[in-house]
Amino acid sequence: MYFPSPDSQQIVFLSSKGKSCCSLDYQRHGKCHLRLSSQGIILGPTMLGKIPNFTENLFPQQGEIFLDILSKLGCIFFIFLSGVKMDPKLVLRCGSKAWAIGLLAVVIPMSSAASLYFGFFSKDENLHRYRQSATQSIFMTQGLIAFPVIASLLVDLKIMNSELGRLALATALISDLCSNVGLLFFLLLIVLIIVFTIRPLSLWIIKKTPEGRPVDSVYIIWIAIAVIVVDNVGLGFQYGPLVLGLTIPDGPPLGSTLVDKLETLVSGLLAPLLVTYCGIKVNMIDLYDLMFLNWVWVMVFFCLTIKYASVFLPALACKVPPKDAAALSFIMSTQGVIQMSFHFTNKFTQTYDRETFSMLIASVFLIASLSHLCVGSLYDQTRIYTGYQKRDIQHASRNSELRLLSCAHRFDDVVAVRKLLDVSFPCKESPLSVYVLHLVELAGRASPVLIDHQFGQKNISGISRSQKIVEVLLSFENQYLGSASTHFFTSMSLPRFMHHEVCSLALDKLASMIILPFHRKLNHQGKIILDSSKLRTMNNNVLEMAPCSVGILIDRQKLRRLENESGHESSVYKVAVVFMGGSDDREALAYARRMPRSPELQLTVVRFVSWDVDVRENQWDAVLDAEMLKEIRLLGQHQDNILYREERVKDGAQTTFIIHAMVEAFDLIMVGRRHREDLPQLLGLNEWNDFPEIGPVGDILAAADINSPVSVLVVQQQIVKNK
Repeated sequence: MYFPSPDSQQIVFLSSKGKSCCSLDYQRHGKCHLRLSSQGIILGPTMLGKIPNFTENLFPQQGEIFLDILSKLGCIFFIFLSGVKMDPKLVLRCGSKAWAIGLLAVVIPMSSAASLYFGFFSKDENLHRYRQSATQSIFMTQGLIAFPVIASLLVDLKIMNSELGRLALATALISDLCSNVGLLFFLLLIVLIIVFTIRPLSLWIIKKTPEGRPVDSVYIIWIAIAVIVVDNVGLGFQYGPLVLGLTIPDGPPLGSTLVDKLETLVSGLLAPLLVTYCGIKVNMIDLYDLMFLNWVWVMVFFCLTIKYASVFLPALACKVPPKDAAALSFIMSTQGVIQMSFHFTNKFTQTYDRETFSMLIASVFLIASLSHLCVGSLYDQTRIYTGYQKRDIQHASRNSELRLLSCAHRFDDVVAVRKLLDVSFPCKESPLSVYVLHLVELAGRASPVLIDHQFGQKNISGISRSQKIVEVLLSFENQYLGSASTHFFTSMSLPRFMHHEVCSLALDKLASMIILPFHRKLNHQGKIILDSSKLRTMNNNVLEMAPCSVGILIDRQKLRRLENESGHESSVYKVAVVFMGGSDDREALAYARRMPRSPELQLTVVRFVSWDVDVRENQWDAVLDAEMLKEIRLLGQHQDNILYREERVKDGAQTTFIIHAMVEAFDLIMVGRRHREDLPQLLGLNEWNDFPEIGPVGDILAAADINSPVSVLVVQQQIVKNK
């Protein structure tokens, strides 16, 4: 029978601890590393290691070398992937604010630390000479600003796509590159060799890879070997992999393939192993040289204070709000796995003794926890929507410009919304301005990107489908020349932050409605070909945060309608509004009443009324409903393409029966999302609602058994935030 060796048992035990924290989401390193560091400290001599024979049995001495090697590999590949995700060209596009804060965040702490070291510590006769190198390394490490650590913190706090998050990423990128350039000055020759060999080879690999296909695994293996080899050519293992990673183009196909192949191994096993192993080596009990350890904490807090001030004061000078400047200072001062790797290296080379290493790892844990708590309490991204008033269609003038923001994940989404824009019938009396946001999942890079194609910005990811979307928009604009304008944006972001991009753009462009695609996609046979949980989550987040009204579009245009008795399809586009009362139904009706300007469109408003005349209604809602319906009836008296009718129903079953009958008669049905829970017309439907984000009526119309090409627009009126 085979029994695992003690060293393999250690690796399995520590890796299982890492996987339990990190396996669910490899992009969220910050919280994971804090937990693993604390777990390592608990397993180490500070706590459980005090139990007799605990350390000897769980971590025998002969297995130490394997943990050392794997921890070093974890550090090498983590830094390499961080370099791959970084885009050095982004530095050239950063504004003056990021440059000013980023440069001062490097220059001031480094110069202050150098002044203190050469002015005091290097001349201190009481400081033993073997402590001199440790003191110098502490100052250098405390002055570092690590871009991957800051990016992880922003992801954990869910503010990567916020205004503060973008400023922090740009500032951190400038600071990180500038500090590393200074440290690599004396190794410029080796850096140039890497840049002028790896970069051309990377571009050659990209050229050889067919568009839309991942890079061949052979190339990935050779790059992984190069990452390990670069450690032995004169660059430290903190710098060699970083330079190598920076020379590889970020994004698809090469950067995204590298991240896809290596991210799971590195972030799920190797990097957590390094963090846990560092925690295990911490001993906060057996301390001897207390005088020097006091100086260690003095140096740490001195550098932390200087770094905080070097970010906070320039940020105030650049007119950043005080609370945002304070949050930015804590973000830039945070520490994580990069600082741990430097401390690990210094202990490995015996620059630090066990006591100094323990204090510094504890300081990383303390600073990271403090940064997380302070930034979370200082910065609330949703406050920018607080007090935002009346940005919907109902309260806008009928002849004012209607501004719509349409989101697209696929080309089909734009084709679907194009038909909706056509029936909106823009004209000079009622112009239409459309902003289309193409949402692309961020792959192979760390920083989110927003491209404004109106200003001629190039699509840096090389996604050809964006050009097809542009062509659809241009054809729409040319068809309604002078009455419609289109603007196209591409956003590359992590799926869980896409709603921030949508809401921010809607707020910036003063949109009256955001149009989102439904998370289910159907083929021409009516079968579900896509059911995206990520898209559904994004839609729910937009509904909750949106600074304007929201519409979810369920597209069935691919289905074919049965021909009528004359043998051909009708040329009149038929739109229906299901009206039961409430703000969302009024918003749907407000949008629909703009459409009958076109003689090729017929609008039918179907009001569902309860048989029970004694039903209590919200008096103010009833007044607003009656006023809007009165206006529609008056319009119907002057326009033949506007019809109004009422249906009396007892409960939700009768409502469902009538709505199913409407499916074959109309091309587009518009409904409100929210209604009163005690509404008799919907009695029993709320209990069977599979998709709460589109409401009970939308849920009926989203059923998979509907085989008619009727599209559905589910509308939610803007939720006005209170100040």
